[in-house]
Amino acid sequence: MSQPWCDHVPVVFPSTMFPAGSSAAPDQEPLLEDAVRSGYSLQKPRDRWHGAYLIFFLLGIGSLLPWNFFITAKHYWRYKLQNCSDEPGPAGQAASDLRDYFESYISIASTIPSVLCLIGNFLLVNKVAASVRILSSLFVMLAVFLVITVLVKVDTSTWTTPFFTLTVGCVAVVSSASTVFSSSIFGLSSCFPMRNLQALLSGQAMGGTISAVASVIDLAAAADVTDSALAYFLTADIFIVLCIVVYLLLPRLEYSRYYLSSQKESPSLVTVPPDGSVEDQAEPGGPGSSSSFLTRSAGIPPLRPILHKTALLGFCLFYVFFISIIIFPSLSSNIESVSKASGSPWSTKYFTPLTCFLLYNFADWCGRQVTAWIQVPGPKSKLLPALVLLRTIFLPLFILSNYQPRAHVRTVLFDRDIYPVLFTALLGLSNGYLGTLVMVYGPKIVPKELAEAAGVVMSFYLVLGLALGSACAVFVVHLV
Repeated sequence: MSQPWCDHVPVVFPSTMFPAGSSAAPDQEPLLEDAVRSGYSLQKPRDRWHGAYLIFFLLGIGSLLPWNFFITAKHYWRYKLQNCSDEPGPAGQAASDLRDYFESYISIASTIPSVLCLIGNFLLVNKVAASVRILSSLFVMLAVFLVITVLVKVDTSTWTTPFFTLTVGCVAVVSSASTVFSSSIFGLSSCFPMRNLQALLSGQAMGGTISAVASVIDLAAAADVTDSALAYFLTADIFIVLCIVVYLLLPRLEYSRYYLSSQKESPSLVTVPPDGSVEDQAEPGGPGSSSSFLTRSAGIPPLRPILHKTALLGFCLFYVFFISIIIFPSLSSNIESVSKASGSPWSTKYFTPLTCFLLYNFADWCGRQVTAWIQVPGPKSKLLPALVLLRTIFLPLFILSNYQPRAHVRTVLFDRDIYPVLFTALLGLSNGYLGTLVMVYGPKIVPKELAEAAGVVMSFYLVLGLALGSACAVFVVHLV
């Protein structure tokens, strides 16, 4: 439901689609060349045992883990809210609506506060240290998840609506903290070689896969829904603690200290000319650069040049996640097996956890991993927005699958289980690949002094897409 800068260095993917010495297309060069060639280049330390890569991968998992654990626990939320429909009259209908469309409501509760938090994080980029933002957000997530874990064993059958309200409030707080954490970590990763940024984004998708796998295992192993949910949320608690530990280990690595010190020694903010031009400021000391334009400041980063450089990429990122959040999980998690009447465990118990949550997150992770070897189309290619817009076709495909309950669109055109499986796989792959490409292009097409702020702006496009998409999802599921 993902995010957030600094001395850029060469891409060090072990294998890339362009071998050394080959000529890459101009619009693909930002991924393949040094953004800054400094005097440090001959002394760069190695990432021993891939320690920093693994840390960013784990932090990526942790950045979206809370959101994924909330939306994947579908059976638990339906169990907790099952008494809603027992209320008589219109109140019972309204309460039942809360249960049936729970995913849509938590999507709104998680994304709208995230937009406000991203704006605040952008304003604080140069005022509050990234370590303060990261650690405080992690501790807030841990505290709220501990509350959610305790509530698992509390009997809420007599106060299901207040429980729903409390849960939505927890979702809003956790999502806000997760947004600050994700956007700050994304900015921090921009100080490192791009492989670390790719590790972070791959980790985000792996977080969804881990939560889906944990959900299936708990569902199969525990006879009681609350026992399953308790083990499930305890897993999230432990992983948040692990994120705190590995983040504290990051600056202890020689590899990390090198890139973090390079960032501290470079100007933290560009003061741009009135026309907002940043073309000649990509390299300090380069032609056309001026010390008057490169000043250390604790003010707000200049927004206009960032928006100018990232406008098209920002739209692409916005639309990728706008379409994805409308479909997943609001539409896709309510698609039932066409053989549900048979009563088999596959069609009744495991169909949704496997074909919706696990398959989507695994496909999303695969799409993100592919960007480690293939980076096409490039940031200036017209094919990129075309592919992004093409994803709109997924909306009618999922609506015409076996979505239940359906009140208005009665036609089920894709009446075999293989169809939603195929659609979900393609949705996840395209989300992971296109979303990651756009996300890593953003901070690399601006001067290094604006990279962290550009990362926050790209995160804003992403969360804005999620916020508007989740709002639209509520209307879409009620129109089906």
